[in-house]
Amino acid sequence: MTDIPAYEPPKVWTWNKESGGRFASINRPIAGPTHEKELPVGRHPLQLYSLATPNGVKVTVMLEELLALGHKGAEYDAWLIKIDGNQFGSGFVAVNPNSKIPALMDRSGPEPIRVFESGSILVYLAEKFGALLPTDVKTRAETFSWLFWQMGAAPYLGGGFGHFYAYAPAKIEYAIDRFAMEVKRQLDVLNRRLADNEYLAGDVYTIADIAVWPWYGGLAKGLLYGAGEFLSVHEYKNVQRWTDAIAARPAVKRGRMVNRTWGEPSSQLHERHDAGDFETMTQDKIGEAVAS
Repeated sequence: MTDIPAYEPPKVWTWNKESGGRFASINRPIAGPTHEKELPVGRHPLQLYSLATPNGVKVTVMLEELLALGHKGAEYDAWLIKIDGNQFGSGFVAVNPNSKIPALMDRSGPEPIRVFESGSILVYLAEKFGALLPTDVKTRAETFSWLFWQMGAAPYLGGGFGHFYAYAPAKIEYAIDRFAMEVKRQLDVLNRRLADNEYLAGDVYTIADIAVWPWYGGLAKGLLYGAGEFLSVHEYKNVQRWTDAIAARPAVKRGRMVNRTWGEPSSQLHERHDAGDFETMTQDKIGEAVAS
C-alpha cells in the first residue's frame, strides 16, 4: 500500500493519456462511431451482433432455449463483433449507441426494431415469444428482481474485481480487497437463495437464471479471471449445484459456443446462421482465423 504513489485529482479531469491495462487502447470518454462500417444482415428474423462474453452468452443461450421450446420465429443470425474497435463502427453504433455487445435487430415486422443491453434483450425476447418469463405475479416479480440484481451486481464483478485482479496495469491491494469482498458477498447472496430454491425465481427456470449463469456460474467454476481459488468458489455449494444443472442443458451448451473465439476449437462457433452450424462450422472443423 505504501508503494503506491499519492495521486491528487486535478480540479478538472482531462483525457491526455491511456489509462493502462488490457483494454486501454479502446477506452475513451466520448461516444459515437469512429469509422464507417455497415453491419451484415442474414436471412433470419433476428440479427444478433455479439461476442461470447458473459453478456453475449445470455442472449445466445436465450435464443437457443427458445428454439428448443419450438419457437421457430427465434431463428437467428449471430454475427461476430470483436471488442477491439469494431464496436465503434457506424452500423453497430446505430444499433447500440452505447457501443457494447450484445445488440439485436428484430426484422420480423414491417419496421426493424433495435434492442440493446442484455437484460433488455432477454425481456424483449421473453415477451415476444411468451416464454421463460412466468405470468403469475409473484414468480414474475421474483424473476425481474433477480434479473435486475444481476444487471446491477455484475459491474462490481467485471468492471471492479475482474479489472483490478486481472486487467489493471498494477495490482492495487485496496482495490482488489474491496471488490473481492463484494463479489464474495454476492456469491453468498446467491448461495442463500439457492439453498431452498432450485432456480432463482423458485422452481422454474427463467430469464433470471439465463442472465446470472454466464457471470456467476462461470465464476463458480473458476472460468472468470483465473480467480476461483482466490475467491474460494468451491465453498458455495448451492451455487455449484445450480451452475452444474444449467450447464448441462443442451441449449446452454450450444449458446455458450456462439461468437466464441477462445478455448478449444471445438467449442468455438464464430458465427451462427443455421442450427446445423454447431456440427459443421466450429473451428475444429473449418480452422479459419477470426476476421478483424
